[in-house]
Amino acid sequence: MKKILFIINRKAGTDREKRLEDAIRQYLPADKFEVSITHLAYLGHGADLAREAVKNAVDTVVAVGGDGSINEIAQGLVGSNTAMAILPLGSGNGLARALKIPLDIGKALRLIVADKQRPIDVGYANEHLFLSNAGVGFDALIAEQFRHTKKRGLSGYAKLVLKSFNSYEPAEYNIDIDGQVLQAKAFLLTVANGNQFGYEFKLAPSASVFDGQLDICIMPPVGFFSLLPVSIYSLLGNIDKTRFMKHYTGKDITIRSKALQYLQVDGDAVPLSENGVVHLRIQAQAIKVVVND
Repeated sequence: MKKILFIINRKAGTDREKRLEDAIRQYLPADKFEVSITHLAYLGHGADLAREAVKNAVDTVVAVGGDGSINEIAQGLVGSNTAMAILPLGSGNGLARALKIPLDIGKALRLIVADKQRPIDVGYANEHLFLSNAGVGFDALIAEQFRHTKKRGLSGYAKLVLKSFNSYEPAEYNIDIDGQVLQAKAFLLTVANGNQFGYEFKLAPSASVFDGQLDICIMPPVGFFSLLPVSIYSLLGNIDKTRFMKHYTGKDITIRSKALQYLQVDGDAVPLSENGVVHLRIQAQAIKVVVND
């Protein structure tokens, strides 16, 4: 009998959580699955719970929430035999969209029952794990501001973008990609593992969590009236073919800039461990994940 642990981010709300637990019992009946349900209680709890699950020989840990919760739980599963599954209850759901995990709970639960697994790559930015992307440009500034706001979701994020756009000064960067060095002034400098940034926005449409490499996305300084076409091209998935994006691939990247102040991983701001320097690397096939066919 397979042991499955659901780790739920409680932001879902009481009524929704009750429906969720009913659905779990419906799709994963007690005579076929040994199911446990627990909840995140503090920052970093997901990683602790996942490590404990590995020690207890749990077959699959199900991350129930958004990209932040999934990132935490993944940290405790790297290199283990315990697989991760996803019930996407966040706002952007970047990794779930990249893996084509249904946003419908019933359909996502059926995937867990089917249990098709593939190992995915993870990235590290100054040893902070990321599944989808990490960035040091305008997106990192917004992630830092977003951390202090109560207005969540796409509308809250968009308001911060519009508020901060005109005052943001793109920085000059020294970028070492597997030993090849280039200089660039960038509005966005983002390193992607997956092709999704949430809400169907794609800055690296060809990126894949299965290919063993990172995609470096450099957006030169843009004017305010470029925001609309940038957004449209990102949604259409062809921004890498426009003048708004320069694209490179590599496995080991070092970014340096005197103006470098912020770092985001999977949309969450994290502290810089070394002023002006961010080192990024790929760890191939690091976590087994339940995927769609």
